[in-house]
Amino acid sequence: MQCSLSNIVSTVLRNLSWRLWRENSQDIASRSTRHKNDWKTRGQDRRYAQSTTILISVITGAAGGIGLETALRSTRQSVECKNCVQIAQKNAVGKTCDVSKEAQVAELIDFCDKKWTEGVDIVFNNAGIMHQDDDNALTTEEKIWDLTHNINVKGVWFGSKYAIKSMLAHKKTRASVINTASMVAFLGAATPQLAYTASKGAVLAMTRELAITHAKDGIRFNSLCPAIEQAYAAVYLASDESSYTTGAEFLVDGGLTRAYVTSIGAPSSYVPKNNA
Repeated sequence: MQCSLSNIVSTVLRNLSWRLWRENSQDIASRSTRHKNDWKTRGQDRRYAQSTTILISVITGAAGGIGLETALRSTRQSVECKNCVQIAQKNAVGKTCDVSKEAQVAELIDFCDKKWTEGVDIVFNNAGIMHQDDDNALTTEEKIWDLTHNINVKGVWFGSKYAIKSMLAHKKTRASVINTASMVAFLGAATPQLAYTASKGAVLAMTRELAITHAKDGIRFNSLCPAIEQAYAAVYLASDESSYTTGAEFLVDGGLTRAYVTSIGAPSSYVPKNNA
C-alpha cells in the first residue's frame, strides 16, 4: 500500500542561528575592577559580536502540513541575520525517504553527515499517517494496523536511532529530537481510530524513555501532541530557548484535552424513562 507523498518526503534544512556572545566573564570582571570609575563610559569593555552557528535540521513529512510549515518558520526565525532566509532556503534539500524502512532513514542521516560534515543538530520525526480504514478493534484490518505502526512508531524509532548515532559521533552536546504524537494519546476517540491512537501512545512512551536515557549526552527528546497547527512549538523545541526542556509532552490543542464540554442552551424537555 502506498503512503502519501507528505508522509515519506524528508526535507533537510540548514538553519542559521545568530547569537550574541559576551567576552569571558572573568576577563570582564577583572577589567571592570581596574576601570571601576569609568566602566559605564568604556563601551569597548562591553564588546558584543555576532557569531554564526550552522544547525543541520532534518524534518520528516515536510512535503506539507506541520512539517512544511515548520521548515518555513525555522528559516524565518533568523531574521536578525542578513540574508539568513535566502541562505537557509538555498541550502534546503528535499529527499524522498520511506521512514518505515530503516535503511532509507539511515541513508538520509548519512546523507546529511556527508554533505555538511558537522552532523545533525535537530531531528523532527513528524511523518505519520491516519488511515481512512482505521476503525475499531473489530473492523480494523491487520494490514492497516501494521502500516500505521510501521510509519508512526517504527519511523520515529528509526529517526531517533540514527539521530542519536549522528549526534554522538559528532560529539554534540546540545541537540534536539522532536517526535510528533497526538492529543489522542491522552483521550479515547469517540470516532474510532484504534491503530492511530495506539501508535501515538507508543510515541509518547518511547520519547519519555529516550529523554531520560540520553539526557547525559546532551540530547533532548520531546513529544508534540497537536490538535491544531504546531509549527511554532516545533521551532521552540528545536531552539536553545528550550534548552532545559526534555521529556515533555507539548499539548498544542487550544485547551481541548483540559475541557469538560457541556451543551449550550436550554435543557431538553425530554425526560429519560426510568426502567428500574
